[in-house]
Amino acid sequence: MTDTHQKSIADALAEIRKKISPTGKNPANLIAVAKTFSAEAVAEAIAAGQRHFGENRVQEGMAKYPALRAAHPDLVLHLIGPLQTNKVRQAVAHFDVIHTLDRASLAEELAKEFAKTGRRLPCYIQVNTGEEPQKAGCAPQEADGFIAECRNRLGLPVVGLMCIPPADEEPAPHFALLAKIARRNGLERLSMGMSGDYETAVEFGATDIRVGSAIFGGRSYPAIPG
Repeated sequence: MTDTHQKSIADALAEIRKKISPTGKNPANLIAVAKTFSAEAVAEAIAAGQRHFGENRVQEGMAKYPALRAAHPDLVLHLIGPLQTNKVRQAVAHFDVIHTLDRASLAEELAKEFAKTGRRLPCYIQVNTGEEPQKAGCAPQEADGFIAECRNRLGLPVVGLMCIPPADEEPAPHFALLAKIARRNGLERLSMGMSGDYETAVEFGATDIRVGSAIFGGRSYPAIPG
């Protein structure tokens, strides 16, 4: 790792922090999304003061963070990608926050695992604000009922809502919709905003922003064999 590379991550973090909190008051929680990036890149962000990290896949989080967490016990690991029910046990054991609670079957499995282990992770309910068929999340019109089911019947520690606006639409209306659903359900936390729209998300009340490429640079995905 070169000093130049380390400075680039540190500078990116400093720039984002300044943008999300120009006055230094009540900043949104910055989650550095490290999916596909190495443990060495995460270590550089840690050296720059970053403590909250997001991963899309349970297995990647399990592989990447044990040594980092041993050296830095104050790290907080957020699961921000879809969670399969058969990965619930591993997710609860290795992560600290879940942002993608999106369906009844997952809620049931989380409730069982929380009861079994006594480890209760804060959960965000994912709302599919664009109602995109290929995207996870409960429909906006079903959100109130699902929130009540998770909190009242299952007793899950639901702390807020999460969304990913459609890539080809203005994000502001989606952030406004998520904030409206949260308000009427008495939820204070909003996980919304990524590298391209986090400043807009903060304007609409984001309490947690999930930023990856603006911190670590562009991602290189492995080629899929033809």
